[in-house]
Amino acid sequence: MDILIKNGRVLDPATHTDEVKSILIRDGKIADVNAPKDTEADRIIDASGCYVMPGLIDLHVHLRDPGQEYKETIQTGTLAAAHGGYTTVCPMPNTTPSTDCPDMIRLVKEKAEKEGAIHVLPVGAVTIGQSGNELADIAGMAEAGAIAISEDGKSVMNTAVYFEGMKLAAEAGIVVMAHCEDKDLVGKGCLNEGPKAKELGLPGIRNAVEDVIVARDIILAKAAGCRLHLCHCSTEDSVRMVKAAKEQGLAVTAEVCPHHFAMTDDEIPGDDANYKMNPPLRSKADVQALKEGLRDGIMDVISTDHAPHHADEKKKSIKDAPFGIVGSETAVALTITHLVNEGYLTPLQMAEKMSYNPAKVIGIDRGTLMEGKAADVTIIDPDAEYVIDPETFCSKGHNTPFAGHKVKGRVMYTIVNGTIAYEYH
Repeated sequence: MDILIKNGRVLDPATHTDEVKSILIRDGKIADVNAPKDTEADRIIDASGCYVMPGLIDLHVHLRDPGQEYKETIQTGTLAAAHGGYTTVCPMPNTTPSTDCPDMIRLVKEKAEKEGAIHVLPVGAVTIGQSGNELADIAGMAEAGAIAISEDGKSVMNTAVYFEGMKLAAEAGIVVMAHCEDKDLVGKGCLNEGPKAKELGLPGIRNAVEDVIVARDIILAKAAGCRLHLCHCSTEDSVRMVKAAKEQGLAVTAEVCPHHFAMTDDEIPGDDANYKMNPPLRSKADVQALKEGLRDGIMDVISTDHAPHHADEKKKSIKDAPFGIVGSETAVALTITHLVNEGYLTPLQMAEKMSYNPAKVIGIDRGTLMEGKAADVTIIDPDAEYVIDPETFCSKGHNTPFAGHKVKGRVMYTIVNGTIAYEYH
């Protein structure tokens, strides 16, 4: 189907484009980026007042499939992502069993081909069963289609094992995605260490839990010669260390999640596990550093860490409930509301952080609207104001601390390879 997207504000970081124009999609590709408004097409989308961006790419999701389908499936998770404007997602390997071998990578890819609404590029585990002891078949997983390795949900605490894994990732040409958490230092912590944790009588998670491993992983990546991508950074010292690594010329990139720049720990209303995630919501100083890090180009990517859980699990006390919140369907609105509208990012920088840079991190030929490229496109109305309602989510998970929040920015269309995967009605 030919699609003409007319009158939209086209934002393409690859060509530094930020102007109102019309785009023609034909045979699943961008056919013309300066199409006349009267071009004939099977479908005409009037994108007046809307952002027209390269399809959003989420480097960090949990699809829970295989093994935890009661929380999410590839089908529901990719529908949620399409609803949120994403055309590509990278699911983490902490499934049941772990995505820790070539056969599991192939299984996820095959399920995604059959059931997925968008592109799914799996991440393989660093160690077998994510046990932290014995390296997984990293070269084999890369050959099977893994775009990265990660032990997400934990850190590989055995430095020697991790270092060998990093060297193998470098040889295989894939990135290492690091969840930075010192297992021994975190103890039973469940909220940011500070007044709110004290008020609720809950054990805290100090910034050093993250910072110690960020420092370690940057040093190891330098020695191993691998590309390192730091997941869900949440502290001001993480930002400082990423800046220092880049100044050294190291191949280090970093992501921030919307919940970490949109909310502080002092906004937690009480013992509500929808506010429990890992890393936790941090202080105002940390949030400010993250916003400035994104603004200044130190932090490269906005990812969601979409982590659905069953409602019964999140009804428990913060102390007993699992870590994690959903994010696929709220990321665009939180980014526009808290970064674009507050002057930290331009709309073009938003496209860079949510599409162009993620594509560069994992080395895929996406994240641009240049002619001849695959027609992955996200159309967003930045002025649409509404209240976040988890009952409208496509995800099985409704575990969000943003229910009832008034936001701006609604995804109107998600187009994948020239096919409309989601359309707002």
